[in-house]
Amino acid sequence: MKLLIIEDEPEMLENMRQTLERQHYIVETATDYSAALHKIGVYDYDCILLDITLPDGNGLELLKTLKASGKDEGVIIVSAKDSLDDKLAGLNLGADDYLPKPFHMSELHARVKAVLRRRHFDGNPHISIGNVSIFPETREVMVENQPLVLNRKEYDILMYLITNKKRLVTKTALAEHVWGDHIDQADSFDFIYSQIKNLRKKLEHATITIEAVYGVGYKLEVIS
Repeated sequence: MKLLIIEDEPEMLENMRQTLERQHYIVETATDYSAALHKIGVYDYDCILLDITLPDGNGLELLKTLKASGKDEGVIIVSAKDSLDDKLAGLNLGADDYLPKPFHMSELHARVKAVLRRRHFDGNPHISIGNVSIFPETREVMVENQPLVLNRKEYDILMYLITNKKRLVTKTALAEHVWGDHIDQADSFDFIYSQIKNLRKKLEHATITIEAVYGVGYKLEVIS
């Protein structure tokens, strides 16, 4: 899962980033309105943690832009502005939650998990597709009730394909989502091919398969 933290306080930003990276999220950051506007325009995220007060703009304007573009990222407003007006404005604009500062990092993690569960998994604690069951909170994967051992990237690829099941996922979108926006610096997609090849082998007894669309990307299919 890929998150974006928009926060201008360096210490707070670093604490949030470290906390969420320990939970195996891909975490990207922006410290001002301009950088955040660029990132939400170019990349896709599962959840955005949005501060309202930024050095060069208002976080609520970013939220308006995000929703006007038709993107469906989960949004949690994280702000020291603990007023009813700000909370209602954010929720009315389409935010999923509002977390006033100061807060415990454990609460931040719980709020992120709740938003991701509601948005991607209809609130269920686990996902079932074919004979595969996935438990996102523990990152466990089972095939016919037998544990499947995946490395971090294999798991992230599988989750991204499952949350986009029946859709064609381009190689670029997959790389950006699993490896972050530094993927722009990569010379080729060989690292994706390698991870997909290994993942396919591990899923040999599963009733799902990863289909390659030559020159474009991948699609998850359920084997009937």
